[in-house]
Amino acid sequence: MDSAMIAKISKAREYSEEPERITFRRFEVGFEGKHQVYTITFDHGAWQCECDFFGQRGVCVHTMTLERVLGVMLEEATPVAA
Repeated sequence: MDSAMIAKISKAREYSEEPERITFRRFEVGFEGKHQVYTITFDHGAWQCECDFFGQRGVCVHTMTLERVLGVMLEEATPVAA
């Protein structure tokens, strides 16, 4: 392995210990619930989920779970009107 690659691996290790450097702006995931798989999207702070609860309240167990898992790497979420 050459010295340039060793330096990049070291830098990647350093960056991985600083999750605040990463900001997710937009993504789509499949979330396997107890009864079905839901599609959840995040677009510049706005969540969407296919589940009925999200449709009624603008938040759900699926979006709350992703907020906990991804933490500081998310743009600040904006509430969605139900």
